Amino acid sequence: MRFKSRSKNGYTAYAVSGVNSISFAVDASGANTKGLLGFSVKRKDKKENQEYFMFNYKVFQDVIPNPQPNTQHSSYQFPIQSFVWDDFSTREEREYTYYFYPVKGDPKNLIHESPVEIRVKTEPLYSKTNAHDIFFNRGVASSQAYALQFGNQPPDQISNAAKRKRAYDWLSRNLDEAILKFIRNAKKGDSLLGCFYEFRYAPVLDEFKKAIDRGVHVRIIYDAKVNESTDKKGVFHESFPREDNLRFIRKAKIPAANVVKREASENYIQHNKFMILLKGKKETPAAVWFGSTNLSIGGIHGQTNVGHWVSDQGVAESFKQYWDILSKDPGMQPGDTAAKRRADNKKFKESIEAISPDLEFTTLDDIPNGETCFFSPRPKKEMLEIYAQILDAAENVSCITLAFGISDVFKSLLADNRQQDQITFMLLEKKDKPTKTNKDTFVYINSRNNVYKAFGSYLKDPLYQWTREVNTQTMKLNTHVKYVHSKFLLADPLSEEPVVVAGSANFSNPSTVSNDENMVLIKGNLRVADIYFTEFMRIFYHYYFRSVFEELKNKSAEGGGTLDAKATIFLDPDDGWLDKYKPGTFRSKRVRLFVEMSKAKRLKVT
Repeated sequence: MRFKSRSKNGYTAYAVSGVNSISFAVDASGANTKGLLGFSVKRKDKKENQEYFMFNYKVFQDVIPNPQPNTQHSSYQFPIQSFVWDDFSTREEREYTYYFYPVKGDPKNLIHESPVEIRVKTEPLYSKTNAHDIFFNRGVASSQAYALQFGNQPPDQISNAAKRKRAYDWLSRNLDEAILKFIRNAKKGDSLLGCFYEFRYAPVLDEFKKAIDRGVHVRIIYDAKVNESTDKKGVFHESFPREDNLRFIRKAKIPAANVVKREASENYIQHNKFMILLKGKKETPAAVWFGSTNLSIGGIHGQTNVGHWVSDQGVAESFKQYWDILSKDPGMQPGDTAAKRRADNKKFKESIEAISPDLEFTTLDDIPNGETCFFSPRPKKEMLEIYAQILDAAENVSCITLAFGISDVFKSLLADNRQQDQITFMLLEKKDKPTKTNKDTFVYINSRNNVYKAFGSYLKDPLYQWTREVNTQTMKLNTHVKYVHSKFLLADPLSEEPVVVAGSANFSNPSTVSNDENMVLIKGNLRVADIYFTEFMRIFYHYYFRSVFEELKNKSAEGGGTLDAKATIFLDPDDGWLDKYKPGTFRSKRVRLFVEMSKAKRLKVT
């Protein structure tokens, strides 16, 4: 939901709320900001009978010259020096009032001016009026919050059972419970169809077994492709995820009649993660669960992931058609001649294209309102190019998560963008490197193209009041993708007709023309866009600070300058921080996104 305040002394506050996150901006274009030291932010929660000033990690060096790790400070004494701020500690379907107090004076003698007040309501976890519910895990195991609460311990090594459960619950947030709830929604006589790459999370497999036992017709396609190998050191690697999937299926005692092995096209992965609910004897398509979440410990509790539940017959019918094709294990069969393998693969891809034709796209207006499903593998990579065009066609802002780097298709379109074009946020697993197009030409997109990137990183050492963090690999939650595993794209998410693309595909050539994948394009649904936008911003800015600091640290170590950690950690003692918000700067553009968003309203007192 989207909100704005009344103007107070030239200040106006704006907010976008999701379920567990709220993103704010304060427009000070009509205010006297001379001497402004920032904002003290107070939150009032009527339901909990709580009213207090929010915390800030940064402090004034003159007041606390040596801040200690593990310490947070009130924004009443240490104001937030930003016109954009986020609250990631909200609860679903809750009404809050926020007060932004402009602060002037000096660090040891603060003057709090009259606040600008904004009332905000968060989205419900499960909507009664909207077909879509979206569930993000925390996705920030590498964080101060986890370090402070759980001491950077891998959750399975926490000896106290209650604390261990709290750690898993904190990491998953509502994601695991939502998966289980979807399965529990299937009653006797209903059907559940599943299709999974990794099928090795015991609580979910046990829940499927319970569904079978109560009379639900369950059939699960899982990746069972043979890809075993021996590396150069002579170490044998068993087929993954085939062998793990088989072990978990046996342990959960799921009968062979309820599972379907996906073995054809062994060089490509069955990368789907979806479920379909069919109601009654007629097997009426009712709902779909899809997204980026693998059924594994790391998928649910480690790397960033999202699960998307849509209760729509049309979407469910599209996924059912796709599931029916995959259930026959189509594609290239081992042992066949090369000619037959090519013919079978061509026939398979054409059958996928027949149920989900390419989108005819020139502008965002060409995208139909509602939901449109796309499945892979496809005969050609046109849909990948269309996803890139959608990102580039945004008028104000576009956002994308990329677990396996930026495809050249995206770089080639964004390379000619300039500062006056839409601002593009990219959340990456690893730092982006220039793409070499020929011997002398490199393509690199950055702030010159109005593109801003954050990549997975963490604070390896204590940093003033920041304590040391660890990543999900150290915590033994993930092996390869340690940070960003979600796959979604947003085009003008704060407009009246936002576009969201989400699913299992990595916005890459293999995910379009080789692997089994699904994507859903959703246009015009503000609830969907607001939840994805606030969660994207939560994760982006979490990693943006860390990736910028890591780059500065590396440059300093390589002799490229001196890392001034104090400039990053301490508050400015005067209004010098305002220079970062001059017209045309990255930060000023962030504020304008909120000022220009559609459908913002003033929430009345209840």
